[in-house]
Amino acid sequence: MAFSRRTEWNEKPVPDVSVVVIVYNDAERLTRAVRSVLSQSLRDLEVIIADDCSTDSTPAVARELQAADPRVRYLRLESNSGGCSAPRNAGMAAVRAPYVMFLDSDDELPRHACKSLLLVAERTGVDFVTGEVTRFFEETKTKRLWYPELFDEVRVVEGIRQAPEYFHDHLSTNKLYRADFLASHDLRFPPGIHYEDQLFTAQAFTLARSFAVVPWPVYTWRLSADPAGLSISSSRHKLRNVADRIAVARLIDSFLIASGNADLRPFKDEKFLRHDLRLYLGDLPFREREWTEQFAELLTPYLDEVTDEAISAVCREQRICQYLLRSGRLDEAIECSRSLGRPRIAPRRVARESGRMYWGRSAPADHTHDCDHELDISEWHLDEQPFTAAPIRHEVHSLKPAGRVLRLTLRTYDPARLLRGPEKVTTQLWLSAGDEPLKIPFEYVLAGGGRDVYTAFIELDLRRIPLSAKGFKGRRHPTVVLERLGTKRNDVVLAPGDLPPLRAHLPSHGMLAGHDVRVACEGRGTGRLEFTWTRSRALARAETMAPHLWPVRKRVRQVQRRFSGPRAKALIYHELLKLPADNQLIVFEALEGRGYADSPRYIHEELVRRGSPLRAVWSYSGDRSAFPEGVRLVKRGSWEYVRTLARARYWVDSHGFPSIYPKRPGTRYLQTWHGQAIKHMGFDLPSLRFGSPERQQKHRDMISRWDALISPSEEFERTFVRANEFTGELLACGLPRNDVLVRFDEPEQRERARAARARLQIPEGRRMLLYAPTFRDGNSTGGSIRVDLAELVDKTSHEWVVVVRPHYYERFTVPRELGHAVRDGRGFSDINDLLLASDALLTDYSSVMFDYANLGRPILLFTDDYEEYSTSARGTYYNLPEIAPGPMLTTTGELAKVMGELDRVQMEWADPYARFQATFNSHETGRASETVVDLFFEGGNR
Repeated sequence: MAFSRRTEWNEKPVPDVSVVVIVYNDAERLTRAVRSVLSQSLRDLEVIIADDCSTDSTPAVARELQAADPRVRYLRLESNSGGCSAPRNAGMAAVRAPYVMFLDSDDELPRHACKSLLLVAERTGVDFVTGEVTRFFEETKTKRLWYPELFDEVRVVEGIRQAPEYFHDHLSTNKLYRADFLASHDLRFPPGIHYEDQLFTAQAFTLARSFAVVPWPVYTWRLSADPAGLSISSSRHKLRNVADRIAVARLIDSFLIASGNADLRPFKDEKFLRHDLRLYLGDLPFREREWTEQFAELLTPYLDEVTDEAISAVCREQRICQYLLRSGRLDEAIECSRSLGRPRIAPRRVARESGRMYWGRSAPADHTHDCDHELDISEWHLDEQPFTAAPIRHEVHSLKPAGRVLRLTLRTYDPARLLRGPEKVTTQLWLSAGDEPLKIPFEYVLAGGGRDVYTAFIELDLRRIPLSAKGFKGRRHPTVVLERLGTKRNDVVLAPGDLPPLRAHLPSHGMLAGHDVRVACEGRGTGRLEFTWTRSRALARAETMAPHLWPVRKRVRQVQRRFSGPRAKALIYHELLKLPADNQLIVFEALEGRGYADSPRYIHEELVRRGSPLRAVWSYSGDRSAFPEGVRLVKRGSWEYVRTLARARYWVDSHGFPSIYPKRPGTRYLQTWHGQAIKHMGFDLPSLRFGSPERQQKHRDMISRWDALISPSEEFERTFVRANEFTGELLACGLPRNDVLVRFDEPEQRERARAARARLQIPEGRRMLLYAPTFRDGNSTGGSIRVDLAELVDKTSHEWVVVVRPHYYERFTVPRELGHAVRDGRGFSDINDLLLASDALLTDYSSVMFDYANLGRPILLFTDDYEEYSTSARGTYYNLPEIAPGPMLTTTGELAKVMGELDRVQMEWADPYARFQATFNSHETGRASETVVDLFFEGGNR
């Protein structure tokens, strides 16, 4: 698109976008920020540097930037304002473009930010466009997205009442504003106060006729690793910071009332509680007592003003924390703050009375008092929670050094009574230093002061922790591992916020380096007990080179990455191909190394059953515990993985070995694939069909490696096989992973289902619904979980337990109050355990429905977004209503009703179900594993 170049009366071209960059005493980072604007793909823009009267070399840097590029203008305030408002307002007054953005001098704009926002603004005519923010943590070099659930799609919102959750998007810097919109409402940043963004954006959202949302990052927010360089928003340790947040919240309240928008107050209050207050509550374990007292004094008057609707919208544990602060019970508030958003961390004590459960040592004396109900936690159903999900609390009671041995007194609070059951619970403390963990068994004794409080005395010898030859540098946190009836759970150990740091030196003992170990409270998050390892001796000296050698050190690391990265491994792989193949070696991989599962598992087990002389090696990318004992493992992407792929006679996987490794001549590659296709695949995808010739050829090269492909049905051949232009050998025998589903009634499968239900702790007499939604492209925030689980539990928990198995790309946590009736199914590496154990399947567009049909059990489809999903850029092969094997539901109420009369529904859908089975499982016989071994391996002797 070509943008017109408007001109002013003096014939200077009017830019399309003005970017106001504010700065104060930040000469070192200003250039980076300004260059991120000047290098934008939108060239027709201007930069206004608004300097809040800096006293360092910022003016000189700014003038150099101005002299180097005519698009840069420099403004300097006469005196320092002490905040962001004055320089932003000065910059706004100087803009010449019809659109304006704001940038802080310590941050950056992604290269296409201005252009992409401008295109959307001009196309939609909205008052402003807001986009995603990438938070870059300089200490760890990691990135996170800012409220990703708000930025999951391109949309136009017709006023904030249509989507009041956008009050959470309170940054001013991730938005492109129409300048005339700001001018017409005289929108300015409030002087003399921090968190000016919050008032400005609340006003903008409230006054805008419409605004647009885009899902791509348009702003990079850099969070400094240097405490001296913390931004205002990150300086939560200052009480002035607290006072300013509350003051701004009151300014917003006044604005909403004065502008006739008081009905928006509950939504703004909810944002204050969920975001602003939540940040401070999370910090409470690390604050001094005096600070906490003053914090409570500042906060309590404003909490009294917050609307009831907003208070009821936050989680129970936060309401408890707020109540304890307002009641002056500060120690308990600090205790509670550590469990916020962490449902597996329990309160220290609970009180049971008259069928109710309360936070704390004793139940409230007056059950009629409204405030006392804030401590009622009966909705958590602690006595009904399963072993793997019920809350428990492990704390450091004392930690004393004895040479290189630490004597740890562990205090465990168990209000859910996990340790009190009839089955024995084994207990261990695990701590690693980059290698296998040291596992220390210990025994509990009952502590004084409560029957659900336990103490353990543990001696931790740091010299026994396994270390590699090159040693270890980094942080690690010990965990308590509980095991009951073969089921493990792993929980953090909390440390007192004021725990004095301990230090120990460990000699090298033949390694390249000794170590210095610091033991302290983590100082953030939950406040875990933290062990920080640093190398000493030669490697330590190399790590602490003089500052003038740091560029050399950086270059060395770049070289190391270059010679150990994918390209280097691909080169070495080609050299390894010159060595003879190992004709007895098979490499198995399932789910890109995520577990011992899918069809490769069942092919492997058939070879073992036959006593095949072939040797199996499995790749893994994460947890290794699901693999059977005795199976040789190699880490996906490691040098050993490269060597094994290069030497193996057979490759077997369910997704695709990395494309950088071509198959050696003579190696046979069996692709099992991981299910039927409902979404477009291969060259039916627009992104590939219309992609570059290079991308298309890369895809063809990947497919051409396959010697054989397993087919479950003729439909699979019509869709997936055709779309990928596969012309190799087709094994039309069904999927080996489905054998156990076809033969579900055999004793082995019955036992497997029983074991899975026992592991999930499905109560006797309850039915199990497996909820397995598909992944939505570009969304990993849990957005695929579209059923209202709270409503579903409320209506069906007397008869059903819901086991949620989201896609492995998704994030999901069972809410604390639903743990009695909802289970997390991700602990099973092979989904067949869950399929066999379940009484019905709930999905949407996942290919699991095709596998499940082999069981003949009910399939329910929750498709509230079907129109959007089916018309997305990716597209689908089928009109789902024409092939559906069960009812398509759009509300949780409908789902609950169907679950209550499932036998009748199953009878109604018997004919469509049978057609579905015949169409998509036509090759399934229950003997696919045997057939594959016969055809592909010829009994293992091919």
